[in-house]
Amino acid sequence: MAVHLRPITPPLVWEYKTVRLRALKDSPTSFGSTYLRESELTDAEWVARTQNLNGIRGTGYLAQAEESYVGLALCLLDENDPKKAELISMWVAPEQRRLGVGRLLIDAITAWAQQHGARALHLMVTDVNHSAMDFYRSLGFSPTRHTEPYPNDPAIQEYEMSKPLG
Repeated sequence: MAVHLRPITPPLVWEYKTVRLRALKDSPTSFGSTYLRESELTDAEWVARTQNLNGIRGTGYLAQAEESYVGLALCLLDENDPKKAELISMWVAPEQRRLGVGRLLIDAITAWAQQHGARALHLMVTDVNHSAMDFYRSLGFSPTRHTEPYPNDPAIQEYEMSKPLG
């Protein structure tokens, strides 16, 4: 089954909302937000989110397999250092994991970041998400020394990982 990436734009706002809420339900410790918090966002807030992914300071992609959306990835350039891109949201549906969807999403984010002058791609991953850490390592990410408490549960730590961009 072929997977295609679609840039997240205002016309895809409801598809993005559906995938984002599914991701928050499926993998609650993988995101800095919660299903409850985001399920209460207004329609205008969802539209504004897609407008912020306009390709200037940020971008996002939905992965589509046939008629279903099965993944998402978002990236923003750091406000204080535009040479640093931050992967702020990444998720693949359980039925699509280990089939190349995650790599496809990261490749698209990497290409966008490079085109916008970023020299490094950074992300935060929780210490309970071992499969994600392994996945990111397989793509060339390395842990930095930066850690911080996970905002939704201070008993969990977040670790920063990064990879240089050519």
